[in-house]
Amino acid sequence: MNQHDTDQFKVKAEPFYRVVAGEDELYEAAYARRMPVMLKGPTGCGKSRFVEYMAWKLGRPLITVACNEDMTASDLVGRFLLDKDGTKWQDGPLTMAARIGAICYLDEIVEARQDTTVVIHPITDHRRQLPLDKKGELVDAHPDFQLVISYNPGYQSLMKDLKQSTKQRFAALDFDYPEAAIEADIVAREAGVDGETAKKLVQIAHRTRNLKGHGLDEGISTRLLVYAGQMIAEGVDPVAACQMTLVTPLTDDPDMRQTLQAAVETFFV
Repeated sequence: MNQHDTDQFKVKAEPFYRVVAGEDELYEAAYARRMPVMLKGPTGCGKSRFVEYMAWKLGRPLITVACNEDMTASDLVGRFLLDKDGTKWQDGPLTMAARIGAICYLDEIVEARQDTTVVIHPITDHRRQLPLDKKGELVDAHPDFQLVISYNPGYQSLMKDLKQSTKQRFAALDFDYPEAAIEADIVAREAGVDGETAKKLVQIAHRTRNLKGHGLDEGISTRLLVYAGQMIAEGVDPVAACQMTLVTPLTDDPDMRQTLQAAVETFFV
């Protein structure tokens, strides 16, 4: 890998991230020891943005993988591909990160099959090695390499959970939606709306989060609040903006939609 290959994965501009509880210092200490880190928290609460921010702050390349149930071990480590000159090996994102000393971020790892996630075991313990069985190669991780995974405990089930043998290879940071005042500041900054509008959006979100487990799998995320704010900043009527970004994406149940719409109209009518 040449310098150009490394540079293409650098986070060029500082991502906006609001530190809430010293999580940046904890992460830096873990990175100093190249400790694997697990970020636990609900959808859209800032886990991915935090990883981008820390990669920028540390000046490290970042390679992100969106995990899914169809992802195989080959998707992570690499495979032989056929071209006009025959077969050639192509590294997967995990292997590339290990070679160039990037931070590899496996987003929502619980979505991947357990037989896929076991490939990360030897690179997340004292060995820091990645076996490429199909190629007959053992990759020693670059001294700067670190693995980070994210995980939504709200989706835990017998079918979708991490094995203890995987969990206990990671230090972990808990994430949640920030307190109301901080979340309103984030929404105002990210969406470009005034503080009063941002505050109303956050109040709507808090009402829906109280419905988690009572008709909703998840409440409204900070990400969706930013979407709503961006629509409002574009001149869209607030009720219509909230319908599109906060109500319709969250549920298809007519009664629950009516409940959410009533919450929106409490603040914007």
